[in-house]
Amino acid sequence: MDKVLIVGCGDIGRRVARLELERGAEVTGLVRSTESAEKLQTLGIRPLVAELNYPDGLAEMATRGALVYYFAPPPGGGVTDPKMRSFCAAIRPGEEPQRVVYISTSGVYGDCGGELVTEETPANPQTTRARRRFDAETVLRQWGAERGVAVVILRVTGIYGPGRIPVNRLQDGHPLLRIEECSQTNRIHADDLAQVCVAAMAKGDAGEIFNVSDGHPSTMTEYFLAVAELAGLPRPPLVDMEEARRVMTPLMLSYLTESRRMDNRKMLEKLGVKLRYPSLEQGLKASLAQG
Repeated sequence: MDKVLIVGCGDIGRRVARLELERGAEVTGLVRSTESAEKLQTLGIRPLVAELNYPDGLAEMATRGALVYYFAPPPGGGVTDPKMRSFCAAIRPGEEPQRVVYISTSGVYGDCGGELVTEETPANPQTTRARRRFDAETVLRQWGAERGVAVVILRVTGIYGPGRIPVNRLQDGHPLLRIEECSQTNRIHADDLAQVCVAAMAKGDAGEIFNVSDGHPSTMTEYFLAVAELAGLPRPPLVDMEEARRVMTPLMLSYLTESRRMDNRKMLEKLGVKLRYPSLEQGLKASLAQG
């Protein structure tokens, strides 16, 4: 029986856990709160409550020979990920896992001017959020190489799915950038991301990177308008970039000003993934139907 440890067992972690449990694995989920731990128990996942910022508190992690999915995001602020450093430091010699799959972000590529982005495209993180993720990638890959642990990196695009649809933002009438001024963005349904994670654990080679998207880029505004139409909500007002800089948050602006078209061919071909929701329309309809 495979032993699986999911570090940061939130929404995506629970989806991955279900897939692993279905194939007979023993799954432990590391979370920060007793409330989250109780939720895991109802799903048949062994909970472990710990704080990644403190290596001494991670002594109960059963990592020897395990398959580890690392889904915990870096803390806010700065350009490094101290949580990743704590995780690596907490694993004593002889307690190494078999493999680690890490969810990173496509943001590590930076603004590519709408060009097609493959796994060979150099990383060029331009936001502090992306720099923290690239730091975590670098730390984990170096640690894996030194300790003989296969590390696979997933550079993931915008995740959507049940509970991850911007209905509240649309209901509040927040403005959107005009389509003609929008940059290309990419998405993946949460269920498809979960199956990519499991396939990467089984088929990814040490040090490999995979771009994760549905392969159909569009603009952020087109995404929001599609949600509004399918959810029966009013279309929000559209503004130009000058107005957007005045009324939108820095985080939203960073999504609007970086443009990438993610190539997902390696993910499909090497991992043998068949997407359940290869189009945004299919994924949104299913997500809204599930609430």
